[in-house]
Parts: sequence; structure tokens; C-alpha cells
Amino acid sequence: MAQKTRGRRTVVLGMLGTSLDTGQGPHRWTKWRPTVAMCQQDDLVVHRLELLHPPSAGLLCATVQADIQQVSPETQVRPTPLDIRDPWNLEETYCALLDYVRTYPFQPEEEDYLVHITTGTHIMQICMFLLVESRHIPGKLIQMTPGTGRDRSGPGTHTLIDLDLSRYDALAARFREEQREGLAFLKAGIDTRNTAFNRLIERIEQVALQSRAPMLLTGPTGAGKSQLARRVFTLKKTRRQVSGPFVDLNCATLRGDAAMSALFGHVKGAFTGALADRPGLLKQAHGGVLFLDEIGELGADEQAMLLRALEDKRFLPVGADKEAESDFQLIAGTNRDLQAEVERGRFREDLLARINLWTFRLPALRERPEDIPPNLQFELEQASQALGTRVTMNKEAQTHFLRFATSAEGRWSGNFRDLNAAVLRMATLASGGRITRDVVEEELERLRAKWQPSTPVAMGSGSDRVSEVLGASLAAELDRFDRVQLEDVLGVCRSARSLSDAGRLLFARSRAQKKSVNDADRLRKYLARFGLGWKDASGRDESFPDDG
Repeated sequence: MAQKTRGRRTVVLGMLGTSLDTGQGPHRWTKWRPTVAMCQQDDLVVHRLELLHPPSAGLLCATVQADIQQVSPETQVRPTPLDIRDPWNLEETYCALLDYVRTYPFQPEEEDYLVHITTGTHIMQICMFLLVESRHIPGKLIQMTPGTGRDRSGPGTHTLIDLDLSRYDALAARFREEQREGLAFLKAGIDTRNTAFNRLIERIEQVALQSRAPMLLTGPTGAGKSQLARRVFTLKKTRRQVSGPFVDLNCATLRGDAAMSALFGHVKGAFTGALADRPGLLKQAHGGVLFLDEIGELGADEQAMLLRALEDKRFLPVGADKEAESDFQLIAGTNRDLQAEVERGRFREDLLARINLWTFRLPALRERPEDIPPNLQFELEQASQALGTRVTMNKEAQTHFLRFATSAEGRWSGNFRDLNAAVLRMATLASGGRITRDVVEEELERLRAKWQPSTPVAMGSGSDRVSEVLGASLAAELDRFDRVQLEDVLGVCRSARSLSDAGRLLFARSRAQKKSVNDADRLRKYLARFGLGWKDASGRDESFPDDG
């Protein structure tokens, strides 16, 4: 094995061999002892050896430590007693090692780790393998081999190996417990009851721990995309899947030249006001996770640069003549239909193909009414922390609030942001930290007023066709721009003879610039964005032939 990167330290974790490492007196040097031999390798410098040993083997451990100091003065040996009564007991051995590595101060950014599996029982070797495979130990395995013939007493050789071992029931139970812990963490400890949502979180946990490919989180504003992205990062950090930081940015806040500079950095003098070099967010996220919320807001140039950074891990800062490098995992968030944005020419198709390998849609709060009660308790705890006092809600008040919150009246257009704000307001007004029915009723009146549908400025007709077709609840969630546009499209559909006729009217300008047109298909895809078909839009079955 070639020497490690200059400047990094090599650390070995291994168990003292109570049989292979034995020997006293001068004749011990004629015997091959794998732990000592590992520190005699010409092409491997062991800077620190974490030497685990049974408490009863203290004398042998001291001898091996002294011999290593003699043959490899640069190696720091740190003996650690590990009390395992039966080293052939799989569960006892694994649990003891797991407890040890969970508290070990790994520094993978500065040190390389090897796990020595030549010594110890076979059970010990299996457990060491499993801890490396599960990334509890962020390192590789090393196996020592004695020399042959006259070299039998020499240091021998070392090899990095890859084992393929079957699972054991006792360990599988521990892994399942860790998975449950991971799922609970991703859900912020909230005991969610919605089956589809729980299944979604299970899949996200599985992908997060086994893949560094980009993830795309979709769903309405306030559904929790930002919080979930941060928790995915923290889970990966805990399992040593990443070593760098979590860097997040809402792309809707970027405009013009500032977008390129914020994402990719710039060099001094690149533009007016560039008084010093700026690394940019992609560079800052090296080794970690970059979360780009509202990725659909990025401009065309930023999309092209981001695609190259994802594929080649290289990009060009503004004004620079030398490329920068950054290896990060991307988590993107959006409340837009990016496929529709591609069809409208606003989002790169190749970038979408790159980031939607793992796409997860977070449901709106109103789609999970059974999860409102546990989330209410969570928000009460959050409000208590924010206000610095314990806040509770009496049973009558809680029943009254949940009856409204889980009914059709509870639109939750802002999703968890609405719920958080509602609970915080009630907690602030709660006398003595106890929310009563009167406080709840005041808040419900506030929510009813906020969610009262407003009539948009319709084009052509004064009627509210959008609410009529989508329903008041869904219509209220549309941006004003989209609502006005859809109102006009529905007006055209109501008066047109056919889908194609409506398409020709709506795309009369743009169709003249296209060599090949299919107005009916364009209109059909637009309506599909809102879950509508021709019958919904026109208010009738196709009475006239669709003449294409």
C-alpha cells in the first residue's frame, strides 16, 4: 500500500493477539508477531496505534508496546483495556466494540484509519468488519501476512482486503434499532401516523445513508423541505458519511451577477465592488451537503455551471482563469413542476435529469390530517423553548383546535409555517402558560379570515372559474399570477369549439415561430399541471371533432 497523502496521519485500531503477539526474552524476535510487524512495514508509517487488549493481558501489552517503540519510534501506542468476558460471544463482542467506537474522536478530515483484523478471535474480526462496513469506523481493513522460508521471522507483508460476510440476527436487530433511531431523527422525533409519509421517510433514510447522488425534494411551500434537508445532513454526519459542512441557499433570493458570485465565487477585481476573492457556496460545501431551495429560480447560466459542477466537480469562479474544485452532495428543493418548466424553456432538461435520480414529494399538511395532533405537541414544545416557559393546552382547548385543524376548514395553505405561527400566537397569549378554549377560538377566527378566498382580477369574465374547477381550497393556494393566467385559459376553453381550436387561439403568437406545432398537446400539458382535462376546462364533453 502506498504511503498516505503527505501531512495526514495514519491511525490503526487493532486487538492485541494473546496468541500471535506473545513472546518474552530475546527469542521473541525470531517469532513473527503481527502487531509488531505491522509497525515494521517499509511502505506504511503508523503514527498512532490504538491497541485494544483484555485487562488480563497487561504484561504482554507492555512488552509489545516497548518493542514497537524500538522498531518504530514515530508510532504512538495507546493501550486500551476492553473487558470482554467471552470473546467468542458475538453479541457481547460487538456491543463492546460498538460502545468503544461511538465515543472515539474520529477526525477523518485529518487522519486515515486502518482496522487490523489479523489478531483476535474470528468473532472479533467479523465485528471489526461490520463496524467498518457500517461506517461506524470511517476506515479500511488491513491484514498482515508472515514471510516464508528464511523470511519467516521478518515483518512479512500487509494487504487491504474486502470481505463478504453474511449477516447475523443479533446484529441485524441492532441495525434495525439504529434505523428506527434514524427515522425518528428525520421526523424530528414526531410520532407521525400517516402511512404514506412514514414510508416516504423510510426510503429517504435508506437513500441518504447509501447514496451521495443528488436528491430532489418537492412539495408546497412550508411542507418542511429545508428542515428535512438539514436533518438528512446531520444524519449523514453522525454516520460519518460526510465530513464537510451544511451550506444552504434559497435561490429565489439571487438576482443577476450576484447569483454567479454567490454560488461559484469570484476573484478580486472581477467586477466593480469585487475587492477581495470570494470562495462561493459550492466551494464552501466541499466534503459536505449543499442545499439549494427553490432551484427552479436559477437562471440559465447558473443552471449550466451547476450541471458542470455536479458532473465534473469543477467550475469557474467569476473572473477567474483557473477552475476550482468541490466535491459535495446536492439536495435541491422546489415547489414548482420542473418538468413543466423544462417544457416552457425555463429549466434545463439535462440538469433536471441529473438531479432527479432520487425525487421525494413532501405532502401538504392538509394531506396528513392524522399527523396534526403529534405535530401540535411538537409545536407546543417549540413554543415553550422560544418563550422560555412551559406552555400547555387544556383538553377542551385541544379538542376544539384539532376539530377545526383536521376539518375541511383547516386549509393550512402555508402548511407547517401556518401551524407553527398559530401555536406560537396562542402560546404568547396564554395566561400562565395555559392555552384555553377562548384563546383557541380567537386564533381560529384569525385563521378563517386569513384563508378566506379572494376573488382574483379575472380576464374577460367576472366569474371565478378557477375556484369553480379546482375548488376554493386548491384555488386559494395558487400564486396570483398563475391564477389569473389559468382564469384566462379556462375562458378560452369555454368558448372554443375544440381542444385544438383553443390551443390555436392561446398560442397564436408563439406558434408562428415554430417549425412544428401541436397546439392541442401544449394546452393538454398545461391543463395537466393543475390536474385538469379538456372536459374540466371546457365544461362539456368534446362536442366537435378535434381537428389537430
